[in-house]
Amino acid sequence: MIRRRSLAALPFLGLAAPALAQGGGTIRLIVPAPPGGPTDILARLTGERAAATLGQPVVVDNRAGAGGVIGAEAATRAAPDGLTIMVGHNQTHASNQSMMARLPFHVVEGFTPIAKLGTVHHATVVPANSRARSMAELAAMGRDGGRVTYASSQAGSASHVISETFVRRSNMNATHVPYRGAAPAATDTVAGVVDFYTSTFPTVAGLIRDGRLRALQVGAPARLADFPDVPTSAEAGVPFMAVDAWFGLFGPAGVPAPVAERLAAAFLGALEVPEVQQRLRAAGFTLDPLRPAAFAEFQRREVSRWAEMVQLTGVKLED
Repeated sequence: MIRRRSLAALPFLGLAAPALAQGGGTIRLIVPAPPGGPTDILARLTGERAAATLGQPVVVDNRAGAGGVIGAEAATRAAPDGLTIMVGHNQTHASNQSMMARLPFHVVEGFTPIAKLGTVHHATVVPANSRARSMAELAAMGRDGGRVTYASSQAGSASHVISETFVRRSNMNATHVPYRGAAPAATDTVAGVVDFYTSTFPTVAGLIRDGRLRALQVGAPARLADFPDVPTSAEAGVPFMAVDAWFGLFGPAGVPAPVAERLAAAFLGALEVPEVQQRLRAAGFTLDPLRPAAFAEFQRREVSRWAEMVQLTGVKLED
């Protein structure tokens, strides 16, 4: 269980950077998603430890909606003093740039990258009684006069784009069935309502373990220790599906470098705490921290990568 007590009852010690040293104050940590999901879990666990390190209150502010745009826009409008930051992800800070024609900010120019915190791998699953036992067999089901259906957690989500990339590259006949969330998409895949679903691994891990779903690939660099029978994307012949859901800390554009570095040190330090590591790994995270400069370069590569996938698939979000 993830503790959800307030993060706001901690003493202020002050930061060295001038923008934060004048009076201190509460740090607002925007989460562009509802409580309980991976973004929220990551924010609360790291935010609690970072607050203790910084000596400042850190309060989580859930701003869900519009594919993360509502929360991200709120972050861009904040003063660049380090007192408003957000935990963003590959949709808010990469794919939305290509999928939304009227995005109210630029995903790179509108933010200051502070730290990459972790990733969650995607897996492709089929019902337990599916005749597809490999990605090649699944592709064959959608060719030569056949047609398959695939679920996504919502139109325009990573699960949608990754699955559609597979469909296009495999020359399949397929129908997309969007859902309003990962859980109902997984439930209907178990029931055989759809033929396959590409999901974040934590969403389907228990169903795979229980034998209710069969995993055909996972986008990890090596097989997962707890699921040694599930091939990686490369082993399954679909290396282009190794697309992680990644999460990182951002501030509005113009956050001074000393402030960003101090925040990065506090949040990345939280990832070194054994209890935090255990809880995040139990939630399906791979911890792969990056500091500001390296994270900025990583984000730029991801924006280009998602632009290529969006161009191939034609997936767009209404805005």
